[in-house]
Amino acid sequence: MNSKRKTARIAGLLYLGVVITGIFSLMYVPKSLIVWDNATATFNNIVSNQTLFRIGIVSGLICYTFFLFLPLVLYKLLKPVNDNYAKLMVILAIISVPIYFINVQNQFTILSIVSSSNYLNGYSTEQIKSMVMLYLDQYENGMRIVHIFSGLWLFPFGYLVFKSGFLPKFLGILLMLGCFGYLINFFGNTLVSNYSEIGIASYLQLPASLSEIGICLWLLIVGVNVKTT
Repeated sequence: MNSKRKTARIAGLLYLGVVITGIFSLMYVPKSLIVWDNATATFNNIVSNQTLFRIGIVSGLICYTFFLFLPLVLYKLLKPVNDNYAKLMVILAIISVPIYFINVQNQFTILSIVSSSNYLNGYSTEQIKSMVMLYLDQYENGMRIVHIFSGLWLFPFGYLVFKSGFLPKFLGILLMLGCFGYLINFFGNTLVSNYSEIGIASYLQLPASLSEIGICLWLLIVGVNVKTT
């Protein structure tokens, strides 16, 4: 029981690292710098806040480094529940990591562009701004692919939490619902040109956000439910 509780706390600590760095790199930095319908404002924001943009890149890499180890620790905790589902959870989670690392190349390209490198002297200011927006858009497209697996791993994870007997069942249900929220948003963004204007994406994201923060805090603070272990 003590070993299981220790494993749960380690998983909670890793999850907290994922949550904090993820919120900063995937939410705070983009909202602070990017104005999607204004290339000039976005370009000026990034140029004048390069340090924040760079910290955002590093934070994202740290986030997905934590996320590489998180499912491995969760596997140790949850494999007694169902080994096959636990292995599936690990595979689906880890697949997203190399995709994210490759996708970050788009952000490094933006840094090269805004650093006024000599090889861009032949381009006009408007062309440079357009290139920044293009690579930001490519980064967002890459994140949509990452989010396929960000959603898929939640289903076996949620199932294991639900069946475990030592973690809250309602969090397991929310995690499984979060899987479908990610997938619906992916297909919506891909198939519907004005999907972002419909306004349902943030609501569909809620189960995943609430459940992941909830399970993170539960693992970190409570660990496992002693009464049922």
